[in-house]
Amino acid sequence: MIWPGRFQSETLLYWGWLARIPHLVFGALLGASLWYVSRRLYGNEGGFIALTLYCFSPGVIRATALWFAEPEIGAVWGAFGTIFTGIAVAHTLYAPREVVLWNWRRMLLLGVSLALAIGSQFSLVVMAPLALAFMLYLAPTRRAAAAIIWSAACLIALALLFAAYFFHPVALWDGLHHASWFGITWQAFTMSVGYRELLVQLGQSSPALVLALPAALVTYALWPRTRYFGNIAPLLVAVLCLVLGFAAPHYQGLGFQLVALPFLFVFVSGIFADLLETKQRTLVLASISGLLLAYSFWSLSELARVGLTR
Repeated sequence: MIWPGRFQSETLLYWGWLARIPHLVFGALLGASLWYVSRRLYGNEGGFIALTLYCFSPGVIRATALWFAEPEIGAVWGAFGTIFTGIAVAHTLYAPREVVLWNWRRMLLLGVSLALAIGSQFSLVVMAPLALAFMLYLAPTRRAAAAIIWSAACLIALALLFAAYFFHPVALWDGLHHASWFGITWQAFTMSVGYRELLVQLGQSSPALVLALPAALVTYALWPRTRYFGNIAPLLVAVLCLVLGFAAPHYQGLGFQLVALPFLFVFVSGIFADLLETKQRTLVLASISGLLLAYSFWSLSELARVGLTR
């Protein structure tokens, strides 16, 4: 063990960082993945917008620092990797080569992402069929290859989950059998207070989304140019996660709401990147810059205030 002493609350100041390091690493890797995906989809400006929204998000900071939040950041990274690795694989299937064997790296990455997501929260198994649907849509003439790659990735994920149970099939079966998968409560859709709570939680997770997301949705609805797959895919995943999170008001719901955040960041950055290519670029750039500067300043000031009160 790295920490030679006892794990007691009185010494948390000295050993607590050991418990936080894995989640800080997951948070950093998720931020890098978010920036890479947004930059590839929308250019440097889109990548910068998404990364700024992510880095100063109170919800992300709480999750990575284990501050009165469930350790879900690994599940978020796994879900994000599952969707966009599947999309990346589909885009390579038209290459004039043996695509199944050539994609072994992405196949392995897709399997690891699935294992990380499902191993952290069983209900995130919904990401597997969603990734397959995107792959089949993007490669209509290579659907057999897409299905083979997806199946191999699922087998890799199952093998990693099996390894997490020390290769004890009974233990794995008991874990799957007694797991709480979704915890959906359909009555939640009839409770008006639930909708207000969802909006409040989104605002607390990222105050910038209170302004940026409605503007992005209005632009998406009114401007046909923004309705392409690069914007539609993250929006669909985010909406699905928010719906499942709303229907599961307990542990699984909190995980789904956190998973939705990076996809919302990607969607918002894509819409604003499109707006920056219009004749109103100066006005849009000034608005986005002001929002992101105020957002980052508020987050840093709140972090400083929390540090002073501890």
